[in-house]
Amino acid sequence: MGGPFRSALTPDRAGDLFEVVQHERNRVRRSAGPGRTPRRAARAWHPDRGDLLGRRGASDCARAARFGFLAAFREDAPRSLTPRFPLFSLGPGGDSADMAHIGYTMMTEQAGPRDLVGHLVRAEEVGFDFSVTSDHYFPWLRAQGHAPYAWSVLGAAAQATSRIGLMTYVTCPTFRYHPAVVAQKAATLQLLSEGRFRLGLGSGENLNEHVVGGGWPSVDVRHEMLQEAVEIIRGLFAGGHVNHRGTHFDVESARLWDLPDSAPPIGIAASGERSCKLAGESADLVIATEPKAGLLESFDRHGGTGKPRVGQLPVSYDPDRDTAIKRAHAQFRWFGSGWKVNSELPHPDSFEAATQFVTPDDVAESIPCGDDPDAFVSAVRPYVEAGFTEIALVQIGGESQPAFLDWSEKTLLPALREEFGRD
Repeated sequence: MGGPFRSALTPDRAGDLFEVVQHERNRVRRSAGPGRTPRRAARAWHPDRGDLLGRRGASDCARAARFGFLAAFREDAPRSLTPRFPLFSLGPGGDSADMAHIGYTMMTEQAGPRDLVGHLVRAEEVGFDFSVTSDHYFPWLRAQGHAPYAWSVLGAAAQATSRIGLMTYVTCPTFRYHPAVVAQKAATLQLLSEGRFRLGLGSGENLNEHVVGGGWPSVDVRHEMLQEAVEIIRGLFAGGHVNHRGTHFDVESARLWDLPDSAPPIGIAASGERSCKLAGESADLVIATEPKAGLLESFDRHGGTGKPRVGQLPVSYDPDRDTAIKRAHAQFRWFGSGWKVNSELPHPDSFEAATQFVTPDDVAESIPCGDDPDAFVSAVRPYVEAGFTEIALVQIGGESQPAFLDWSEKTLLPALREEFGRD
């Protein structure tokens, strides 16, 4: 959002904005006819709201309706410390923050760049609440067959969509990318998306990071590097020149010349006590791929209470369940190995060898397959019960995305929202 909104909004008017977002969101979307986005439709809101917020205020409030209501209002708060939007995207019904939000995954390992963007456009149309994007140099298995540059895909996606949130899930800012470059990419994407981007970070996988020839240190060292990288990124988000002499990184008089009004919220992937501590102390949200309540409890102990928590769940939709199982086994049998294994193996052939004894039945026991929405709802439930506020679904197989998205619109998303309190 631009400066006029920052200067015009006061805590006294926050309640008005919240009320507009909560009660007008549905009507804005209904008033957006063909070719009209919810932001354009905001200008048709009834006069007393328009008078309250002004013409620019109506546009800004529409952005708030797309991304949520403002989280903070202090004029003097550093951009890097006070995000202007919450760390999740409101759903099509303008639901409140305590409901589970369902997201879509652009998995770069299983589709080319143009297809990925097209899939996300459709995901926005069918009503997914937010999206996440993997950031790989290699696919996990050769059968997946793709690995385009995620940040180029995200830039295109930012221009092709208007509502759905964007997020890296996750980027490693310590090997392939220097943290100063990650900060520049994230700030640029936040500008291109008009505030819809969140920067998900992690300590990386050898699969992707070995390509620069820097070796693969122990997990303790990787966590140290991630913590130092987050400090550099936040410093650059705050504005001004940054000079840094650290244990793992140097920064020479760096500055971001194009900064968004609201810095991208930072998420950190957590899989154990050390990473939960780092996420709780240094992140705006936590990321995890397993529905373990203990991870979130640890995150809360270290300062994460009240912050969003974003999970991810692989699924394999197909009208023929056997086909769905076969696809999941061919492309996703690596998923059950766990982070401690997945972060260490250096090549798709390593994953082929490590998963050679995983059977289709093994995969079907851990990944919902077929077209029974109850099975998918049951798979999401442990994440909700563990305390995740957002769950991103990964439909397995690039060629299966159009059918999955059609089915999601008609069947899956209504079933999930009915089960978990969404309209």
